[in-house]
Amino acid sequence: MRLAGKRALITGGGTGIGRATAELFAREGAHVMVSGRRRAKLEETVRRVEEIGGRAAFVQGDVAQSRDAERMVAQTLATVGGLDIVVNNAGIVVRRASVTSVALEDWDRVLGIDLTGVFLVARFALMEMVRTERGGSIINVSSVSGMFGDANLAPYNAAKGGVNLLTKSMALDYASHHIRVNAVCPGMIATPMPQTRLRPGDDWDAAVARWGQRIPLGRVGRPEDVAHAILFLASDEAQWITGTTLVVDGGSTISPPPLE
Repeated sequence: MRLAGKRALITGGGTGIGRATAELFAREGAHVMVSGRRRAKLEETVRRVEEIGGRAAFVQGDVAQSRDAERMVAQTLATVGGLDIVVNNAGIVVRRASVTSVALEDWDRVLGIDLTGVFLVARFALMEMVRTERGGSIINVSSVSGMFGDANLAPYNAAKGGVNLLTKSMALDYASHHIRVNAVCPGMIATPMPQTRLRPGDDWDAAVARWGQRIPLGRVGRPEDVAHAILFLASDEAQWITGTTLVVDGGSTISPPPLE
């Protein structure tokens, strides 16, 4: 019960890493609020948390919109009674395109959700954490693409690279308030997002198996692999860790050539 009595907001909590984190946090004693744009997915996460005996609620909204981000934090406070942990997990990726061919609306949307959304939710959460003087922990879900880049994914690479340095900036600015800010950088994880890598006619299971052969630890990651890293950074076990980027990638970034 490493998070007993803690109150957590997890953005992008309807699927993948966000859902796995919500379930794990609940098992560890946290009261969880999940946010996202798709109501049905959020309701499913809440149901799954309650089935394992946890406590959860949801708030619908778009992190790229300042009013929605502010409402997410406000509703978390009203529903769970406080805010100790924020997991900025909401993110998207768009179809692959070079810098000269990427649609401007794709650039704006990815930067809006993947970078500005992290800034907005953290901004309102930090205001509350500073006000209460209870400290807190913010974990931003970045990507190895923000460290090393990925071909024809300039918006995503730029956004995640920005998240890594935004994490360090927030860690410096709020350390005196006992607020820790860290990031996790997942590699290839078996969620809907990597489907942008599929080739025409490619089978998902076959693609996952093919990608896994290129990873030193022999498989593609699972959402739970990242959730456990997030749990560590959120817990008191990491109380002297801030401003770091924790890579969770099965060793893929130290093993050339890169994934297809």
